[in-house]
Amino acid sequence: MALQEERYYQRRIATSQFTTVISITLVLFLMGLLGLIIFHAKKLSDYVKENIGFSIIIREGVKESGIFELKKNLDRAYYVKSAEYIPPERAAEKLQDELGEDFVGFLGYNPLLPSIDLRIKAPYTGSDSLSRIERQLMNRPEIKEVFYQKSLVDAINRNMEKISIFLLGFSGILLFIAIVLINNTIRLSVYSKRFLIRSMQLVGATEGFIRRPLLSRSILQGIVSALIAIGMLMVMIYLAIDQIPELLELQDPLMLLFLVVLIVLLGVFISWISTYFAVRKYLRIRTDLLYT
Repeated sequence: MALQEERYYQRRIATSQFTTVISITLVLFLMGLLGLIIFHAKKLSDYVKENIGFSIIIREGVKESGIFELKKNLDRAYYVKSAEYIPPERAAEKLQDELGEDFVGFLGYNPLLPSIDLRIKAPYTGSDSLSRIERQLMNRPEIKEVFYQKSLVDAINRNMEKISIFLLGFSGILLFIAIVLINNTIRLSVYSKRFLIRSMQLVGATEGFIRRPLLSRSILQGIVSALIAIGMLMVMIYLAIDQIPELLELQDPLMLLFLVVLIVLLGVFISWISTYFAVRKYLRIRTDLLYT
């Protein structure tokens, strides 16, 4: 009879631990999924912003060597992602393709001036930064005009700001829910061991001796849960890229490494701190309250 009760108790502990790992895994998976969305939203935002560029129109009479020197200086500028020289002939070909007419043959000459297409790094695509860059460019004697779509820039920046605020708020709410769920799951797990904790106290075990194996197990549960959640995320990324190959361009190994480390640390920390306070409660609770 005693053997059956012991086996039953061991099965309950094993089931409790399994349930705890699964619960923590699912919560960490959701946190990791949100992290992926946030990181990819940042990459996508940077990609969109860095495709906002300046069309720099060169003054008439500037020699090609002077244009190449200007391009070289722009390539070295801290705010420039890329600079591409567009000669008049190429500009005319692009415009003819867009219009569908040979305006050069109609006019008898090419009225277009040479230009440089400039792409700006994402941190410098704010409206104030672009205005400051525009003023700096217009101070150069070789440049006749600088053109970019200010209304489009303002709209993109406003929308990105709204999306960032929403994601930040949603992340905070989900983090709070994750902490509550993991905490409640671990408290229930520790609750099932409350009589074991009291029995150890009665035979003279110190609080540190009782707490140590439970905390060690909680750290192990956090690591195992985090690794399973990471595995699920990697499978999901692989399937997403398999269906949408363009997503591969948004992947950043350092970003993924940071997310992996964050999930592991989050799983270990929340598991450890929840177990610590749950064990502390049952170490100090009155005996009569163990049955409620």
